[in-house]
Amino acid sequence: MNKLYTIVIAIAAFAGTAVADTMTFEFKNPSFSGQGYSNHVLAIEQLQANRKQALKEEKEAEEREAAREAANTTLAKFLNNVESRIYANISKNLVDGMFEENGALNGTANIEGATIYWVKDTTAGTITVQITEADGTFTELVVPLTGFGF
Repeated sequence: MNKLYTIVIAIAAFAGTAVADTMTFEFKNPSFSGQGYSNHVLAIEQLQANRKQALKEEKEAEEREAAREAANTTLAKFLNNVESRIYANISKNLVDGMFEENGALNGTANIEGATIYWVKDTTAGTITVQITEADGTFTELVVPLTGFGF
């Protein structure tokens, strides 16, 4: 009987402290629960936009690198140097023709769609050079024939 009393007292002691609550299930993901869904969607959208931007910048950087590598080849440097020397020779011949004592009083040259026209005015002692670009805009230079003092 002693054992029976002990068991009854133990059950009575634990019965007062046992508390139960209803079990509820909630999704933690806002896509399912709906709580904070707009923030969740905005965060995902921002991540996607950042990734697209990073890929775009990476592709542009690769294209710039390829262009730099193509421009730095020995052949590209050689062709650039030849082109520069040809244009320098053309401009030297043009200037020599302008300043010749008994040379022509005017001249024209076409280079890559631009027209270079010059007129020597011996009475005013000037040479007028007009460079007209393909779009119609022009630049005009007036150069004295003498007085450079070289």
